[in-house]
Amino acid sequence: MCGIVGIVSTHPVNQQVYDALSLLQHRGQDSTGIATSEGSTLHMFKAKGQVREAYRTRDMRSLLGTMGLGHVRYATKGNANREEEAQPFYVNAPYGITLVHNGNLTNTRELTEELFHIDRRHLNTSSDTELLVNVLANELQAQISGNDLDPDQVFGAITRLHERVEGSYAAIALIAGKGLLAFRDPFGIRPLVLGKRSTGFVGAEWVVASESLVLESGGYELVRDIAPGEAVFITPDGEMTSRQCAANPRLIPCSFEYVYLARPDSVMNGISVYEARLRLGNRLADTIAKYTPMGDIDVVMPIPDSSRPAAMQVAQKLGVEYREGFYKNRYVGRTFIMPGQEQRKKSVKQKLNAMSTEFKGKNVLIVDDSIVRGTTSKEIVQMAREAGANKVTFTSAAPPVRFPHVYGINMPSRHELIAHGRTYPEIATELGADYLIYQEVADMQAAIIEGSDVTALEMSCFTGDYVTGSVTPEYLAWVEATQLS
Repeated sequence: MCGIVGIVSTHPVNQQVYDALSLLQHRGQDSTGIATSEGSTLHMFKAKGQVREAYRTRDMRSLLGTMGLGHVRYATKGNANREEEAQPFYVNAPYGITLVHNGNLTNTRELTEELFHIDRRHLNTSSDTELLVNVLANELQAQISGNDLDPDQVFGAITRLHERVEGSYAAIALIAGKGLLAFRDPFGIRPLVLGKRSTGFVGAEWVVASESLVLESGGYELVRDIAPGEAVFITPDGEMTSRQCAANPRLIPCSFEYVYLARPDSVMNGISVYEARLRLGNRLADTIAKYTPMGDIDVVMPIPDSSRPAAMQVAQKLGVEYREGFYKNRYVGRTFIMPGQEQRKKSVKQKLNAMSTEFKGKNVLIVDDSIVRGTTSKEIVQMAREAGANKVTFTSAAPPVRFPHVYGINMPSRHELIAHGRTYPEIATELGADYLIYQEVADMQAAIIEGSDVTALEMSCFTGDYVTGSVTPEYLAWVEATQLS
């Protein structure tokens, strides 16, 4: 999971990209990078850490030009501690290309062999983004027949890229002096939205980003989502062309975006994240009422912030008082996307404080967006008991996470997942809760896609069904082995 943005403007773009990345900070905290295009010259700066601490005034001044892109990283492939694996990635031919990528490629072994033995390209990191930019560069080189670059050549390269690359990828690239390119995998697993802003002059200003909140903040009109398999090419003067480049595209977006990853004020694939979370709460309330004695619930409490909409609906539908018993320290990052179990565990109590006045002597129903490794959930249950809770019912607005996620969320190992190989009572015992209620898989899908044109969701971490069709048990074992090594 990462956050990406690309902008074609009539003004210097460095501050605009910086502001957009600040809005996408929830999607990654490991590292960040910005690249800009000043004519045929590319400028780039990247560093570890969050946006507000990574860039200094002198860094921003060096990022010249009216086209730019940026990235915030949450490492799912490669090493989070290696600064050279921060994005953007750059190759010098053809023309000079720099690229940012959100997602995870699943045929990295095959691509690595092809790039070395057939394409004769050198790879310097273990990042799949470096693989992606080299495939793009190689296919673009093969399309070019003269000195100029036209959209047909660009779209021909993306067609070949789709034929070679498997997995999830929403990507944005700057081609020096030529324009900005954005494309999305044939299943549309990771989000990518397109926005436009009129200037009053010839041409327009454009933005491509992971979430629509970037567009709203910058005063852009939301044009549409970039379609699965589609590529969009925007010239420096604001001329936009697009084309479907995949043979059999299908929209199957990631369910976890709506459960946890995205900000509630975003709209992706025509679905409001906030409204989807409200509907998840409604469905969860029905399941809670079915399995939990209502006399065992005095108050409903969310784990701030992503579970708040669901918790409000649970309380309303059950007719139980809604209270906020956990106070959040907003200066601590999201614990789910922190590397390492020890760091996550340490950060829970830094991030949340349980107010004893809201817990003492009460039977508390706690609503969280999901339970992945269980580290955070276990600490929260303990905090509720220490604050004086009589009974603790723990509920998840998502189903049990039982399988690895290989499309851009860091859940590569089954052994890290608390629900893998355990029954509900066993999970409840592990968490220290009196009761445990999960959302049903069918209810989650129905709640998210209700009222939209989306007909299916990528739900592999809940069901074990991988939509790209290339994820075999051997591949999952390889991923797990390399992650644990």
